[in-house]
Amino acid sequence: MPKKQTYPFCVAGVAGSMAACCTHPLDLTKVRMQTIPPLPGAKRPSTLSVIRTTVAEQGVKSLYTGLTASLLRQMSYSLVRLGSYESMKEHLSKDGRPSGGTLLLAAMLAGGLGGVAGNPADILLVRMTSDSIRPLEHRYHYSNALSGLVTLVRHEGARGLARGLGTNTTRAVLMNGSQVWSYDLFKTILLRHRIPVIDYHFHDNLGLHMAASTLAGTVATTVCSPADVMRSRLMSAKGKSRPLEVLTRSLREEGPRFLFKGWTPAFIRLGPNTIFMFVFLEQLKKGWRTLFPAQ
Repeated sequence: MPKKQTYPFCVAGVAGSMAACCTHPLDLTKVRMQTIPPLPGAKRPSTLSVIRTTVAEQGVKSLYTGLTASLLRQMSYSLVRLGSYESMKEHLSKDGRPSGGTLLLAAMLAGGLGGVAGNPADILLVRMTSDSIRPLEHRYHYSNALSGLVTLVRHEGARGLARGLGTNTTRAVLMNGSQVWSYDLFKTILLRHRIPVIDYHFHDNLGLHMAASTLAGTVATTVCSPADVMRSRLMSAKGKSRPLEVLTRSLREEGPRFLFKGWTPAFIRLGPNTIFMFVFLEQLKKGWRTLFPAQ
């Protein structure tokens, strides 16, 4: 009996890193929109206005501020959440195809593990991408992810690495459940059913991967938006900030709509990011099969 193909964990991290390089400016814009303090009577900044302001004040190169933290995040958070999900799915498939509910639980568990693994890098990413819009006296001035990590531990101790951990892990659970699991679900549905309007049947190729990942990105953006906003505000804050206090104050000052603040850049970022990530992942897996065929 032929041996089932397996993939190393690093494939997931590499795919996430490649996607992050393509979409980092949108991630930066999303974080800035989520952390800009509201001004009385002022309109909420739009995605384009934040991008224009960033480029006008700091130059095009500044759109990649915090890229080192983004890559560190992908090689911890995405590596664990995608790699462990692939391992769990393979283990669960030994006795036949597992149910959708079982795969959803596996995806959520893998997401939780990824959230814990990637929390320090997430803190650095939020701080580095939002640093220039903070008052001068409250800036962190991290030059790169590694020096930022050292500075974070030196000033806040090991406990500083767990800032926003609960919110971040919740977001990671929601993200993996809504993104990775729904990608598998949409792939299965699109492969099984012909699209009646255009009489088209998908095959396991680039077109399928792009369609399934676009749908998965839409679902994930909507499901994760509230936790994503809370995570950004907790991680960017100086001093002690409790989730309930941040939630209560934000609801009082901005109303419930604040939970979906930055949805547009989040979708503009997460949609392409999801497409790039899964397309890169599928191609890397295909390349791995070619180089190291299962025996």
